[in-house]
Amino acid sequence: MCTAILHGSFAGRNLDVDCEYGESVIIVPKNYPFVFRKIEPVTSHYAMIGMGIIRENYPLYFDAANECGLYCAGLNYLGNAKYSPVISDRKCITPYELIPYILSSCSTVKEAEYELQRISLADIPFSADIPLAELHFFIADRTGSIVVEPDADGLKVYENPTGVLTNNPPFPIQLFNLNNYMSLTSEAPENRFSASLSLSRYSFGMGALGLPGDLSSQSRFVRAAFHRANSASSVNLADIMHLLDSVAMPKGSVRLGCRFEYTEYTSAVDLTRLIYSYRTYESPITYAVRLSEEYWSGEKLFSCELKREKEPYLSGSSYNMFS
Repeated sequence: MCTAILHGSFAGRNLDVDCEYGESVIIVPKNYPFVFRKIEPVTSHYAMIGMGIIRENYPLYFDAANECGLYCAGLNYLGNAKYSPVISDRKCITPYELIPYILSSCSTVKEAEYELQRISLADIPFSADIPLAELHFFIADRTGSIVVEPDADGLKVYENPTGVLTNNPPFPIQLFNLNNYMSLTSEAPENRFSASLSLSRYSFGMGALGLPGDLSSQSRFVRAAFHRANSASSVNLADIMHLLDSVAMPKGSVRLGCRFEYTEYTSAVDLTRLIYSYRTYESPITYAVRLSEEYWSGEKLFSCELKREKEPYLSGSSYNMFS
């Protein structure tokens, strides 16, 4: 379960899982050699930054952006993701290679769309210990976003007018479902129930009565799309973090047997200044790492361990008690 959002020049996501993966912020310099399973290696490419894990010196990205301001995130697409065997007339990319492949070679969403027409996602896992993840993908730049879904009849690419992606069902069904909520408004509602009844507004926010509040992927899609479309704040880091908070999962609200699914981290990338910001479930503090030019050269990965202070406000001389 996850949610991704493009808002102005910021793109971000919630990673909703039932455990930590030991992820870190990973920077890939321009000369890091990407070795792919079925196509030629790439030894010179765009630099990139994002969240993921490193296995066998390879960055397995959950979400990332490159130096051009192109962003890509993989979200669970359980039961619907269908990967193909190797196809001779297409570039065969594995699901775990798609984010680094697109970010290494494309600078815009339009370039990514063109490249995706030549790609098939091959059913090849990273290793026996890391099986194939069932994913669809959110790709965005400052101009807009697309959704990429590997379905039974091939790789589908959709324009995304909502700037939002969650999980199931497939994206066209998510869009159609918004028809059920077209009467919602951020404004104060008028009495259309009956002219013979004297009905009054007793609270702010009643125009959005009926906005789903549960944590299912379809409801999160509706809620995120509504809040994003009606956001009146200046578009900045705090704004996109608030949008992602509106669909975050508190630990305990979604039970998986003896475990819980929760928003393990929330991240947002400033696609103009190339700053990757994140906040973990344990900490209210937002941390940031810049993709500065000092990281662009070289061939080795840079990794920044996540900070997870639980109660930073209880330490330091700035905390005062008043009687």
